[in-house]
This record gives sequence, C-alpha cells and structure tokens, in this order.
Amino acid sequence: MLRIGLFLLTNLAIIVVASISLSLLGVNSILANNGVDLNLQSLLIFCAVFGFAGSFISLLLSKFMAKMSTGTKIIQHPESADERWLVETVAELAKKAGIGMPEVGIFPAQQSNAFATGWNRNNALVAVSAGLLQRFDREQARAVLAHEIGHVANGDMITLSLIQGVINTFVMFFARLIGFFVDRVILKNERGLGLGYWITTIVAEIFLGILASTIVMWFSRQREFRADAAGASLAGRGAMISALQKLQQETASHVENQMPDTLTAFGISSGWKQRPSRLFMTHPPLEERIEALRFG
Repeated sequence: MLRIGLFLLTNLAIIVVASISLSLLGVNSILANNGVDLNLQSLLIFCAVFGFAGSFISLLLSKFMAKMSTGTKIIQHPESADERWLVETVAELAKKAGIGMPEVGIFPAQQSNAFATGWNRNNALVAVSAGLLQRFDREQARAVLAHEIGHVANGDMITLSLIQGVINTFVMFFARLIGFFVDRVILKNERGLGLGYWITTIVAEIFLGILASTIVMWFSRQREFRADAAGASLAGRGAMISALQKLQQETASHVENQMPDTLTAFGISSGWKQRPSRLFMTHPPLEERIEALRFG
C-alpha cells in the first residue's frame, strides 16, 4: 500500500469526482466536436481548472481532516506541565521562524511521531503523539517540533499543492488524449464517445497517476531534508540528530506505527511496517537524513 498521505488521498477522491462531473456536465463533448477535430486548448483549460481545484480543496481541508483522522486534542488551556511546555515551545519556535502561532495538539498514538499541516503558514496545526512526549527528552522533542515548524515556515504544503495541481492537470489531459485516440483511431468509433474511450481513460488515469505520484514522492523526500535543516537551525544540529537517532532506535525495536496511513506522509517518521520502493517513499531513510545533517 502506497502511503501517499492525507493530502494526496483527499486529492485523489476530488479528482475522481471532478472527472465524473466533467462527463455528467457534458464537458467531455469537446473531445467529439467536429468529428476527429480535438480542441486541445479547451481540454487543457478544463483539466487545469479541475486539477488545481482538487489540489487546493485538499489543502484547505487538510487541517480538519488531520484532526479527525488522528483524534488530535487541541490544547486550548494547558492542563499539565507537558501541555504547558508544548505550547510554550511551539510559540517560541514559531516566533523564531517568523510565522504565526499554530494550533497545538496531542494525538493518542504510542509511536513517536508528529505532524504539521494547514493551508496558511500563519494558521497551521502542529501535533505530537502521546508516545513522543513520554519517551523523548525535552531537547529531542523540541527538535521534532522545530522540524514541523520548519515545514510550516518553508511553505511545504503550498508548494506541494502547486506541484500536485500541475500533475493533476497533465494526468487528466493525457488520459483523455489516450482515450480519444483509442476510441476514434483504433476502434474507429465515429458516434460520440464510445465505451472504449471511457474504459481507456479510466485505466490511463490510474496508470499515469501512479507514475506521476513518484514525482510527488520525490518532492516529499526533498522537503524532509529541508525541514530537518530548518529544525537544526531552530533547535540545534545536535538536538535534531539526537531526535532522528531516537526514531532509529524505535525503528529497530519495531514500535508499531499508530499514525493513520493517510497521514504518514506528514509525520516526522513515515513508519516501517512496509518498505515500498524508494520511488514511492514519502521520507528518505533516517540514516540518510542523519548523514545530511552531519555533513551537509
């Protein structure tokens, strides 16, 4: 199973709905205008509109969906020393990074993990697992928070939205071109859009979507290196390395990943229950991240 994250999962659902809507509204009739005369410009415009709409709606929903899927409890009024420390540390790091104060929360997972999400760098959410607070010392936990603040300050969610919007556009566009070619040229259908078009388009969207996801995964891995560097800048290189080494220890001891599969792309650790091809990894291996901090 490809852990492409909450953002990508929501985005995929929206793209599927958008594709169906295009058909129901008759937008796909541009493919049949004037016989075999395909209006490429109109097709590209429509694909861009729906491709970017899916991407940005996913972005706007990301914080709400993250809270719901993880059971994150937002700290409104700190009720313990840990909660007070957490809020104060996030406030300190956010000020140092030059961003607005994020919402701060804790989600009930024993695996040490944390995530940041949100459509606006001044209106984000930073959450840590209960397990992280229990097992990481304050210096290590502060480094993890700095890593997540780095994601927000670097505008990683916005960047990923733009990348995903472009990819959505061209996946939809080329899938329909392939479907049109099969329907009109190979199957010689001259009466509107035939069954060959619909089947080919769906298959092409799935295949092209999987190929295109490798591009998103590559950018996801690069943003992890950047967030580690930001964490080192905010909390100290030694503390960031120590936090990643602590995650390595949990990997070796097979601590179960309790973060939902739909959200692992946004955690500091992607989990280790499965080891997909590197092309589909949302995070670089921890040893590479530690090496980058040591020698970068």
